[in-house]
Amino acid sequence: MERILVPTDFSPQAESALKVAAQVAKKNNAEIYLLHIIDLPDYSNDLVISGNSAPAPPAILFMQQTHLKYEEYKDKDYLEGITVKETVSFEGMQKGVSDTCTNNDIDLIIMGSNGASGVKELFIGSNSEKIVRFSKIPVLVIKNECDLFNIKNFVYASSFEEEDKLTLLAAYNFSKEIDATFNLVWINTSSKFRTTHYIEHKMNSLLSTLPIEDYTLNIYNDETIEKGIMNFANTIKAGIIGMGTHGRTGISHFVNGSISEDMVNHAKRPVITFRIPAN
Repeated sequence: MERILVPTDFSPQAESALKVAAQVAKKNNAEIYLLHIIDLPDYSNDLVISGNSAPAPPAILFMQQTHLKYEEYKDKDYLEGITVKETVSFEGMQKGVSDTCTNNDIDLIIMGSNGASGVKELFIGSNSEKIVRFSKIPVLVIKNECDLFNIKNFVYASSFEEEDKLTLLAAYNFSKEIDATFNLVWINTSSKFRTTHYIEHKMNSLLSTLPIEDYTLNIYNDETIEKGIMNFANTIKAGIIGMGTHGRTGISHFVNGSISEDMVNHAKRPVITFRIPAN
């Protein structure tokens, strides 16, 4: 892991994400890219996006203000010794994040959220879900300040389909990165009930093909997938939740399209998502 992207609106939630990014960067000698989306008036935005050689005055003002805020961040003790690069975009959250990831070969996105009421300011409403869904690289959503490398249990919910192999392996590698126990779970609901024999066979069949060891296998019964994931995480006192996403089509098979947003917005602990490759 060499490059970490932290989208920021300079809110406390965004700074919590930056502090976690600093932990990851120090362990991996990685660089942090800070991205701020500048929302210009429509006429100014048109000039900037069109490639006008002289940025509109509002753009210059906002860029100067953003640079000052970046400089304040760079003076923080927790960023000492870390290379932090400032970036801005005038083209909206989704394109700004996508372009920054592509242009800088980003390995991980870490972003802030204020929890049950959704993602704050620039991340409000559906923007958090959009980032989780369109991102081809892992997205770690942080609710509060936390010591990522002091987390003991990592819960990863899966339907254990063939297409889940790469995301399972990526999640396992992440658990090793933070030195947390890898707890795999199948959430069994009345609407999609499966027998224990069926679930165990499916779990073991897939895992037998992967270079994964030192994990726990769990089946948890609950009313809904979301409740099951969160209640199981509470039961084992997990510090982080993980899952795979299909991008724009939502979470893999057993999780419907709204679960990604629900988990990101409602779970009190950090949530990390991994993109399931298209067939």
